[in-house]
Amino acid sequence: MKLKIFSERNCIPQETTYEPILFPFWGKPPESSWSRIFDPYVEMGRSLFEMSSLEEADLAVIPVNWEPVFSSENLSSPIRLVKKAKQAKKPVISFFSGDCSHLELPVESDLVFRHSLYRSVKRVNDFAFPAWSQDLLEKYFNNQLPIRRKQAKPVVGFCGFSVSKTLKTYLKFFLHWSEKLFVQRKIPRYHIGHVLRTLALSILSKSPLIEANFVKRNRLFFHEPNLALQEKIQQEFVQNMRDSDYVFCCRGSGNYSFRFYEALCCGRIPVFLDTDCVLPYDFEIDWKQYCVWVDESELPFIAEKIAEFHDNLSPQEFIDLQHQCRRIWEERISPKGFFANLYRHIPVAFSARSQEERRLLSKIS
Repeated sequence: MKLKIFSERNCIPQETTYEPILFPFWGKPPESSWSRIFDPYVEMGRSLFEMSSLEEADLAVIPVNWEPVFSSENLSSPIRLVKKAKQAKKPVISFFSGDCSHLELPVESDLVFRHSLYRSVKRVNDFAFPAWSQDLLEKYFNNQLPIRRKQAKPVVGFCGFSVSKTLKTYLKFFLHWSEKLFVQRKIPRYHIGHVLRTLALSILSKSPLIEANFVKRNRLFFHEPNLALQEKIQQEFVQNMRDSDYVFCCRGSGNYSFRFYEALCCGRIPVFLDTDCVLPYDFEIDWKQYCVWVDESELPFIAEKIAEFHDNLSPQEFIDLQHQCRRIWEERISPKGFFANLYRHIPVAFSARSQEERRLLSKIS
């Protein structure tokens, strides 16, 4: 099924690129190893979407991500496009990435795709979309899934930034839980993700139920300017996943985990610490089938949860699950898979159905 989309290049602020959904029509940004992940989508994007006039369009796409313009003075052009689409009674789709993407937009949008969301306060038209990076299986494993055989004790991997265990760390954790219990605060006031990560790794390191395969960094390398060092760190990250059965995944500054998507990409089973998160296609996918699901309140028992999950898998089921994790990355998380199924969000978002929305719903049903 092909959707007709409308957008305008002249509403993109200077030095700001446009959204990947438009790459098949406007071209990719300057070539980089990271941008190659969009090549399969670019090749087949015109079979999924068709650029059209606003009058004939099914959806109007805000071409710029809200992250770089949200707190700037460059809001007038995107806002003008939204008003234009609303006057034409066309549904609007927006993308908002980054750690603060749970914040309310300055305009009304019918479908909003965000990296960071809180399940308890999300609106019906808010959806999670993946944090994309290069296809690690393609780059490091020649597209061959490195299968692990089941062992008696699960090997849990982690390679990345972890804050030190200090009095400040425990104080943040105590204040965070005090506010959850007594203030009923839905969105944490602090960067609690790194604190939860440190405490979880500490618990796992001491448990006899699992084998810990941890490489802890004392700083972030996400924007490392030294390319040689960045590649070395990335290779160690991928090797850590290769040598692990499960990969611990926890939010960072935003309420989402890059590592969760990277683990699926490599066919590894995530240990997902749920901090009121929203995952892509959660209205169709039972994510608890594909990972060890640990609610934040169950953090003290994380090792027991992993051991129980592992014990309940037969050797063949353990292998099959690795293939399933990679398959779900290909079919729903990769840019090609995500955009191929984007239309599935429309019936969920349109609870109050106008005449135009009913027409669009009949098109995809």
